[in-house]
Amino acid sequence: MAKGKSKSKHDEPSDDEQETEVAPGQEMDLAASDEEQEPAEAKKPKKSKKLKEPKEPKEPKEPKPKKRLSREEYEKELAKLNVELVKLQEWIKAQGLRVVIIFEGRDAAGKGGCIKTIQAPLNPRYCRVVALGVPTEREKSQWYFQRYVQHLPAAGEIVMFDRSWYNRAGVERVMGFCTEEEYREFLRSCPEFERMLVRSGIIIIKYWFSVSDDEQEKRFQARIQDPTKRWKLSPMDLHARTKWVEYSKAKDAMFASTDIKQAPWHVVNSDDKRRSRLNLITHLLNAIPYEDLTPEPISLPPRQPDSGYVRPPITDQTFVPDTY
Repeated sequence: MAKGKSKSKHDEPSDDEQETEVAPGQEMDLAASDEEQEPAEAKKPKKSKKLKEPKEPKEPKEPKPKKRLSREEYEKELAKLNVELVKLQEWIKAQGLRVVIIFEGRDAAGKGGCIKTIQAPLNPRYCRVVALGVPTEREKSQWYFQRYVQHLPAAGEIVMFDRSWYNRAGVERVMGFCTEEEYREFLRSCPEFERMLVRSGIIIIKYWFSVSDDEQEKRFQARIQDPTKRWKLSPMDLHARTKWVEYSKAKDAMFASTDIKQAPWHVVNSDDKRRSRLNLITHLLNAIPYEDLTPEPISLPPRQPDSGYVRPPITDQTFVPDTY
């Protein structure tokens, strides 16, 4: 018998070369692990999505101007608001409230027309308008707010200022009718003055009427053409037109100093006069909480009988001629 070759130590397989015995049922697990251990290069690279370049932010578009309100629609809405204004005045009288409404803004912005609209249905004994002229030499020597204080409301009254102490921050500032020191002092003292009025129980509501350059020019031209409106256009108004930017800067500085929590400014877009009046009246009604104090239905008593009264001859009286 041939002798088999004996294996030397060098012929024995190393640990690395030795095959590990695989138990039945483990073949699938090993195969799966082998697949997991495949190099990443073997896998097909996924196509990367191209990132979209960020779009430049679009500038906000200006809102399109609303269609001007028709007269019919305006008068219909105004009739409803007039009823509410009367209710508000009755509440102010009953509660003894004191209300100050300030109307400021550019020339021909619609302040005067809005004031007349508010005042029309109200009792003039309890609702009055203050529109002061140029101060006299005596008034110029007084404390600046002094000539306005005497027009403040008593209990149950509404006072509407057609321009107010804010003249100092507007026309006086731009036209040079006050010194730099007087102007700076006004910006410092005005907020404290108004806070003092509010603490004393006075309700202050401030409106600024904003009008565009084109609309203001149209209204100026209409005043020039209409003899009944020409008085509204003063030489000062014409001169102020050449200082449009200066007035804008003065208004911004005024707002920065006097737009206080106790008496904030409310800006009214007045390019459409009818719409601006309705908006302002609605805001005013919401600014002062009130209740309906409409009295019970009134019955008219019968007229006193003549009982022998003889009227004097008509010829003894002077009548206005019937021209129409």
